[in-house]
Amino acid sequence: MTTAAQPVLLRRRFRAMGTEVELLVDAREASAALAAAETEFHRLEAILTRFRPESALSRLNATGGPASDPDLVRVVRLALEAHGRTDGRFDPTVHDALVAAGYDRSFELVAAEDEGPLSIAAPRVAGATGVRLESGAVRLEEGVRLDLGGIGKGHACERAAEILATAGPCLVNAGGDIATRAGSWTVGIETGGDPLVLELSAGSALATSGRDLRRWRRGGRELHHLIDPLTGLPAEGDLLRVTAVAADAVTAEVDAKALFLAGDAEAAAAEAATLGIPAVLVTESGRTILAGGLG
Repeated sequence: MTTAAQPVLLRRRFRAMGTEVELLVDAREASAALAAAETEFHRLEAILTRFRPESALSRLNATGGPASDPDLVRVVRLALEAHGRTDGRFDPTVHDALVAAGYDRSFELVAAEDEGPLSIAAPRVAGATGVRLESGAVRLEEGVRLDLGGIGKGHACERAAEILATAGPCLVNAGGDIATRAGSWTVGIETGGDPLVLELSAGSALATSGRDLRRWRRGGRELHHLIDPLTGLPAEGDLLRVTAVAADAVTAEVDAKALFLAGDAEAAAAEAATLGIPAVLVTESGRTILAGGLG
């Protein structure tokens, strides 16, 4: 995914949350805001990552809680709300299913191919029943562990955008998850053919979920990180990638993942139309479908 804006803007790039992050701000001077936004990304990563044993999320997964870190509680609450409004399709309890599929370390360390037979059990995906929010703390049922990678990244985009907005109109792009504040922003989206150009305005956001980037092979079978909660296994279907537009990056992240898990491209397009979610669907064969009002 590429982004562009006019005029030329102040820019900062760094790596966080397993992806490249780009900050853009339309201001004469924004060095303090840019530095603070980057610091916020790294701070949230240290809390929400499952790949550092000292993170608040890893400690929660190890002990079951209670965990009262305010940012962790906030993102877990967002994840549970997303679970409810997507009828369980967005599920933060897929941690063990991801590990079983081979995504057991930061993605750049996951081997592209692992020799030997593939053996994937279908670990328990507990959904909302395995997670409790009580008195400002998170508790997990025994055997339940959380992955907050995607929704945590969306939350970090929104927090960084709030900080940058103190300097001027801004855009935050974390590996294709985009949050904006003020201004008008031209965003290029990869499709099955030529890139599609969308204009984000009035603080809108965008996110993409797909199996084209975070994928690997085990026992001759291609796997990816988008787990179907119904099976506990990497989702099957004809979709390669889904991009959704929403009012904020958290909602866009949830919508994109839920549409990807709809079953197939036709079901996802119908759901986007019914719910009014502007979406770009790309199938494995390279077909591009504009849904939810895009056209």
